[in-house]
Amino acid sequence: MSGIPYTTALIVGAGPGISAAVARALAGAGVKVALAARNVAKLDALAAEIGGKTFAADAAAPDSVARLFADVDASLGPPDLVLYNASARVRGAIVDLDPLEVRGAIEVSAFGGFLAVQQAARRMLPNRHGAILLTGATASVKGFALSSSFAIGKFGLRGLAQSAARELGPQGIHVAHFVIDGAVRSSVRPDPVAHPDSTLDPDAIAQTYLSVLRQPRSAWTWEVELRPWVETF
Repeated sequence: MSGIPYTTALIVGAGPGISAAVARALAGAGVKVALAARNVAKLDALAAEIGGKTFAADAAAPDSVARLFADVDASLGPPDLVLYNASARVRGAIVDLDPLEVRGAIEVSAFGGFLAVQQAARRMLPNRHGAILLTGATASVKGFALSSSFAIGKFGLRGLAQSAARELGPQGIHVAHFVIDGAVRSSVRPDPVAHPDSTLDPDAIAQTYLSVLRQPRSAWTWEVELRPWVETF
């Protein structure tokens, strides 16, 4: 792959699936990749595979996120591409949910996204150049029963993406939100035999992320919705 106008990427909330697929695609395009998560041990194999570096961080803690960006600055240089992929949910009936657990889930899904966008923008604005990608879900546009905390967080992240795109886009920073409308395929969640192609291939998702990064700024998009072709909407 070629034509990615960015040199250093930071993926916040890295793990298997979408973020790992995007990390591999970016590394293949010659981009330096930093991987951040609470548990960095799970990232060792991926980091070794792509020649990336790992950083421990709590995505919902302002001091931790500020320290993460400072550490990446010192190790790889200021990131001109940031992907926020962290999220959390607490399932259950609204009347039964623990308010503190719900607040924690919302902080990871939405507030953490704000922290990452803020730190990224501070580094990108002086050069009027950069990209910020935010991973959403079906819950970004449609709330489901027993999943209110996830909907609150993902609706919030989508609102952040829309506001950030309107604020930062005219200043040279491409902000894009991705609605992942369906289950993501993995070794532990393969396609059901009776329903082939009913999940999203993470490598195919990564291709779309990189396609957005290649867009000329005269025709930037702020949101892409992805779903399996067999989905009935």
